[in-house]
Amino acid sequence: MYTLKLATVGSSTGVVIPKEMLKSMKLEKGDFLYAVETAEGYVLTPYNREVEAQIQKGRVFMKQYRETFKALAVLINLRLKFWSKSSFN
Repeated sequence: MYTLKLATVGSSTGVVIPKEMLKSMKLEKGDFLYAVETAEGYVLTPYNREVEAQIQKGRVFMKQYRETFKALAVLINLRLKFWSKSSFN
């Protein structure tokens, strides 16, 4: 368990997070940290539920259109091979 210290930052209050905690959470200065309210209090996490929901929707979309993406990849690969054979030198 870590003890976090509140500090004045301009006219606001900030939380000082130890380097070891930042490292284990894979956070750097400028990253976002989310405070999630739970029955026991607040939990600080780098995990954003809204972003995760968007990623999940993207995965569903990609799975639904997997064959379309494969066909596009084949077409792009053919076009790249054609361009590489066309010499502009």
